[in-house]
Amino acid sequence: MRVLNLLFSVALLMSAQSAQAEIIPEAQLGIKIPLAKKPTTRPMTVAHIPSFKRYYIADGGLAPMGNEMESPYSKSEVHSYDEDGKYVNSSRPGYDNRSIYFNPNTNKLETVTYNISSDVGFSPNSGIFSIDLAENGDLKNSSADVFGFNPAFGDSATMPSYNPETNQYYAKQERSNKVWVVEAKSREKIREIALDLKAAGVAFDDVSDHFVGYSGVKGQELVMLDVDHKAVLIFDLDGKYIGKSELPKNLKLRSQNHFNGTGYANGMLFVYHEPEGEFGTYYGFKVLNDK
Repeated sequence: MRVLNLLFSVALLMSAQSAQAEIIPEAQLGIKIPLAKKPTTRPMTVAHIPSFKRYYIADGGLAPMGNEMESPYSKSEVHSYDEDGKYVNSSRPGYDNRSIYFNPNTNKLETVTYNISSDVGFSPNSGIFSIDLAENGDLKNSSADVFGFNPAFGDSATMPSYNPETNQYYAKQERSNKVWVVEAKSREKIREIALDLKAAGVAFDDVSDHFVGYSGVKGQELVMLDVDHKAVLIFDLDGKYIGKSELPKNLKLRSQNHFNGTGYANGMLFVYHEPEGEFGTYYGFKVLNDK
């Protein structure tokens, strides 16, 4: 009987271990989205809404100073594409977008703006906002407030990822291995994750400065672009290094890939490839085989 119990326990352990997703050694290309319009300043992050079968790409760019002729609204746009990577439409809700994501808890497309923390002084339209969509998923120019500026996000240029299960954000801090865990209603970070970059064989200036993606895969939740070594690094929520997936070596990444042009949506890490196409192309890479 003891032997049977031991075998059963071993089987459960092996089952739990196998439930963890396999890291794909060489990242698999899932989709390419050639940008149909020139980014207003910088292309930032990518969102996906399954029910509409649409991808949404947000531009970032500071708003002009307000005057009698013009309100202090950012000229940055948000663009939608279908699941074949074909352009659908754009809108200008007026935000300097840093992170865009679909929130299944509110059923809304939401954006986190530059300077959400007011790290460099208050600016208009700072915080978290929902972007209105038509019944077919087309973007509209209108939007609504979700939360105002919040010092818990830290770095003014952070591109936070959203975890809908816990209603928390993961805000990568610049020039460091720190990721702040934030709940929107709190004015202070919940906790701090120190990514073990040393175990991954990288330094803080090798990797994406402002972004870490949330995969939703248990034990492999945090996904980061290693720009200098053309790889995708995987960490758990304690910051432990789990492994990496290699990107194509002919992918031409540039200095701006440290600061923008990435995202995690629809089970893929997105990387902006500026040299390809008239306005650049987003590559979506599958790095975790969780099915």
